[in-house]
Amino acid sequence: MPICDSCGNEYDKTFTITSGDESGTFDSYECAINTIAPLCAHCGCRILGHGVENEAGIYCCAHCARQTGPSKLTDRA
Repeated sequence: MPICDSCGNEYDKTFTITSGDESGTFDSYECAINTIAPLCAHCGCRILGHGVENEAGIYCCAHCARQTGPSKLTDRA
């Protein structure tokens, strides 16, 4: 039976996520998120959507991006 790369659980309904050359096997979305979702460069939370990016990194929101220095990023147009 396949084993989750995150928690080590043996489970018959695992799934595989592939991104570029890397892939992982998981038993739940929770394990997949905790393993592969990027971290906000300011507050450290997991980014579950698109996030926002500038030359310094990826952030969960424009507020966090602005905390690292001047940024033209906004959450609303």
